[in-house]
Amino acid sequence: MLLKQLLKNLDYTLVQGCLNTEVTDIYYDSRKVTPGGLFVCIVGTQRDSHDYAADVAAKGAAVLAIQHDLPAEVLAALPDVTVVKFESTRYAMALLSTAYFGRPALEMTMVGVTGTNGKTTVSYMVKHILESAGHQTGLIGTIHNEIGDITLPAKHTTPDPLALHGMLARMADAGCEYVVMECSSHALDQQRLAGLRFASVGFTNLTQDHLDYHGDMESYYHAKKKLFSMCDAAAINIDDAYGERLAAEVRHICPV
Repeated sequence: MLLKQLLKNLDYTLVQGCLNTEVTDIYYDSRKVTPGGLFVCIVGTQRDSHDYAADVAAKGAAVLAIQHDLPAEVLAALPDVTVVKFESTRYAMALLSTAYFGRPALEMTMVGVTGTNGKTTVSYMVKHILESAGHQTGLIGTIHNEIGDITLPAKHTTPDPLALHGMLARMADAGCEYVVMECSSHALDQQRLAGLRFASVGFTNLTQDHLDYHGDMESYYHAKKKLFSMCDAAAINIDDAYGERLAAEVRHICPV
């Protein structure tokens, strides 16, 4: 696929190279890069993969997606590599991934579930209801992923964008009409779900968890709340104090 096709719905700056560059695959793990690939440089909590720009270029990467400028000497050593700059490469990776796999989510009805506890239970219940009504349904969650009756292992509650859209493409090809998906706070904070639109989402509760990552409950809450700007309707448990607050705060953006 041509780079310019992948970039169709993104704001970017072409630092060097050509938008007609052919992209054979997308990577964010420098160890997996193969010739012709697009490598997304991510600024992580422990390391910055912009530091591996020269390494992935040596492996044959055709395109680098960057979030901040590379040192001049590094850029000068990569004359044959197309470099594209984004405000957020995490956001860009999500949209690049959905474009690469042909925007499979648009072919199905997406249902999301978030909260500290109960996501898996609610997801299985919704999948069972949909299948009982005769709808082929995919499941993405903590325990495993399901494409109809096929069970696949799950590494994370919510996969990284490349794995996620690859899975959604398999579900669409298998004839799934619905996808029920657990949406973790980490995934929402890291913009793994950027570009998706959910027909409906559910909120179970919010209790103290993942504060090693989020820092405090307020940040944890706001990570969960992001899902409710990505949906057409929501079901929220208002017996939970954070659920009651959430319902009051999101009425202007989606029906609850």
